[in-house]
Amino acid sequence: MADEPGPVELITPEQVRAHYQEPHPIALAKEMRQLDRHCRDFIALCPFVVIATSDAEGRVDATPRGDAPGFVAVRDARTLLIPDRRGNNRVDTMMNIAANPHVGLLFMVPGRPETLRVNGPARITVDPEVLAPLSADGKPPQAAILVSIEEVYFQCGKALLRSHLWDADRHIARDALAPIGQVFAEQCAFDYDPGIETVIQDDYRDNLY
Repeated sequence: MADEPGPVELITPEQVRAHYQEPHPIALAKEMRQLDRHCRDFIALCPFVVIATSDAEGRVDATPRGDAPGFVAVRDARTLLIPDRRGNNRVDTMMNIAANPHVGLLFMVPGRPETLRVNGPARITVDPEVLAPLSADGKPPQAAILVSIEEVYFQCGKALLRSHLWDADRHIARDALAPIGQVFAEQCAFDYDPGIETVIQDDYRDNLY
């Protein structure tokens, strides 16, 4: 009798584990509970991090944070401090942290295919003494996210290598996609005026901090 076909969807953790090969021992051994010098060096050169959060019902959100390299401060081997600078005031990330403190971070360094992953609980601080050292352009952030590290490890570079993310020859032309003002006009149902593109660019230039 022929073997019965396996499931077409993986629903349980047991099905997921059975579908994949066992991880290489290094993939398990590399997970740490605190930063070592290599993690610190990576964060010091990192200008961009993605923060994944979820609300009390488990609805997930991922948002970018970026600034000068090293903008995420290492307070100690188990604590990171991420400034929350000016944005659109949706505050999805901050609302999620207030409801469910667990976060995941993905640090990227331009030109480097490996990324750094950090997981752990977070809390929000508005303490002026904590925010002051995070100032940029002479302005402190509105708040900061304190992340207590429970897991930290480097992710292999296959995803970024496959995507050619850092390959300048793969960068698309600006006119390959609609201008963002036109996108907003169509999505929010208001009349598009090309002058809005200048307003957006002026806001990018004048209101980063």
